[in-house]
Amino acid sequence: MLISKATKWFSRTLSTLSVNKLRVCVVGSGPAGFYTAEKVLKSHQGAEVDIIDRLPTPFGLVRSGVAPDHPETKIVTNQFSRVALNERCSFLGNVNLGTSISLSDLREMYHVVVLAYGAESDRVLGIPGEEFAGIHSAREFVWWYNGHPDCSNLVPDLKSTDTAVILGQGNVALDVARVLLRPTKELATTDIANHALAALEESSIRKVYLVGRRGPVQAACTAKELREVLGIKDLYIHIQEDDLRKTPADEEEMKNSRIHKRIHELLSKAAATSGNSHPSPGQRELHFIFFRKPDRFLDSDDTRGHVSGVQFEKTTLKDNGSGYQIAEGTGTYEDLDCGLVMKSIGYKSVPVDGLPFDLRKGVVQNIRGRVLIDASENVTQVEEGLYVVGWLKRGPTGIIATNLYCAEETVASITEDLKKCPPTPVLTSSKPGREGLMQLLDSRNVRAVPFSDWEKIDSEEKRLGSLRNKPRDKLTSWQDLLKVASQ
Repeated sequence: MLISKATKWFSRTLSTLSVNKLRVCVVGSGPAGFYTAEKVLKSHQGAEVDIIDRLPTPFGLVRSGVAPDHPETKIVTNQFSRVALNERCSFLGNVNLGTSISLSDLREMYHVVVLAYGAESDRVLGIPGEEFAGIHSAREFVWWYNGHPDCSNLVPDLKSTDTAVILGQGNVALDVARVLLRPTKELATTDIANHALAALEESSIRKVYLVGRRGPVQAACTAKELREVLGIKDLYIHIQEDDLRKTPADEEEMKNSRIHKRIHELLSKAAATSGNSHPSPGQRELHFIFFRKPDRFLDSDDTRGHVSGVQFEKTTLKDNGSGYQIAEGTGTYEDLDCGLVMKSIGYKSVPVDGLPFDLRKGVVQNIRGRVLIDASENVTQVEEGLYVVGWLKRGPTGIIATNLYCAEETVASITEDLKKCPPTPVLTSSKPGREGLMQLLDSRNVRAVPFSDWEKIDSEEKRLGSLRNKPRDKLTSWQDLLKVASQ
């Protein structure tokens, strides 16, 4: 009897939603956003999905985060384009949550709002000298060489020094090192931004130090990324043999993680290959430095307010009681001279008005994608019709495919909530959706960029790229992007 009643209610609910249409808005057009849209379209026949993004270009970090020499990773945009071209889906760029439109506006117009806008800020070290010139976040540098319009005017000084220090040893840190050290003739046939290629061609950087707080067993990169940077032509690689010695705790970590074991093997092989040799004159160098944490940045005597080096505290590893080894300072310090620093210590999401946000963790507190009404961890009541996915949900971790599973979980929660008996008013009331959004944007003189206008940008970039033997020549300013989109 209960099953029969539930079945009848669910049929009525779906019937109501089919008349009213289930209207879903996804904020953010990166992998998490597109995977979510795709799953909703497949799971809910008749649902209408609108993807909005503050940029006039879709695809998020696939466009602005994936390294230019990784074209195979960008093929996923073909799949995302098919989603955007679905008759029940729309992409609207140049729509900024918080300025063009508010979260409360979207919740009024849609049954479901899924926040997928990722992490567009940076963690900070909070140490003296972090404000010095010559210090950049890896995110800024990556956006710069990938042609993100927010960083097209960044001017990293690659001429005044031959030494760069990268803080961090994850995949982004390795991307930055590879771009700094790889021969520019190999980058010239990628979709790297022209301003970045020109600067790299004139770069004086010859030595790059990748510095990590812990040891080689704990390095946060993947084997694929490590193999790639170790395989750069005519590159001198230096790793201290002592750093490669394993403790029983390291052995245990390696036994439990095939990735950690493989990373250590690759680093050991690289160290054995270089041996006691020295770089030849003019040869580019990559140094892996372990067991060091930055204590402060050093000011230049010649140019006050410009970084001239980093003071590091040597560290040792200690088990935190749960099998995880943490770095602890030893009270011993050493300086490393450099004129350029890239902080690759993590991206950070930013809150918007009306969104319960955990500032300490940099995420939205959620239960399987359902947004909690309060950011404190002991609250379990959820915001009706509001969901989260991707980095905003779990933090800036994982690869592109990780967002697929993340999206599946969030969409499963949406589906479960639609099946609840009795239904929540938010999910069964009539909503204006896309029509209401377009009317509101028009009343505020917001010029939204639909997918068809993105296709104009795409075509122009490919046309310009063909003139330089590149897959595309990216438009890197807001003005140029919006100009081509409006033609």
